[in-house]
Amino acid sequence: LVLKIREEVFEWRKNDYKGSSNTTKTLLNWWFCTDHEKFKYYFAQREAVETIIYLFEIANIRDKDKLFNNYNSSLEVTQKHFTENWLRMVTKMATGSGKTKVMSLLLVWSYFNRVYENNNELSSNFLIIAPNIIVLDRLKIDFENLNIFKSDPCIPDDGIDNQNWKIDFFSNVEIHIQKQARVRKKTGNIFLTN
Repeated sequence: LVLKIREEVFEWRKNDYKGSSNTTKTLLNWWFCTDHEKFKYYFAQREAVETIIYLFEIANIRDKDKLFNNYNSSLEVTQKHFTENWLRMVTKMATGSGKTKVMSLLLVWSYFNRVYENNNELSSNFLIIAPNIIVLDRLKIDFENLNIFKSDPCIPDDGIDNQNWKIDFFSNVEIHIQKQARVRKKTGNIFLTN
């Protein structure tokens, strides 16, 4: 499915993310078009984030059938290869290529589109499941105390597009690691477990 998706995402990027929400445009421009001192996301990270957002927001993909019918370019791949009844969007990234950074950006995108755009199809609560203790320990370093959101330029500066991005995120989002969940509110929860 990659070839056709990649071509469409390239055109969408070239056309300044035409058709996406104001929140999405602001975030994409903040992450990938704004100069951040001593930091830049890798192209593979950018492409992964843009692809998921494009498929959801622009191509309006909500089920596996539409994804397959719109983007399959291989005679060898058929519907029988997709036995699940749920949509899954997958990005293929090698070890060390920044999957956690991609995950953090998609989390921020979903959160702010839910909050600022009132997009009820997206969530402001998140469940991150690590496959084992080693990965969980690595993710704890990034997500504990919302570290990755503070150290990377995930959250735009307050005032950009007249929003209080950092205030709205850091005062409303909490991380709950494994059994430490003490949920005090209905939104802004990140659950991390294995």
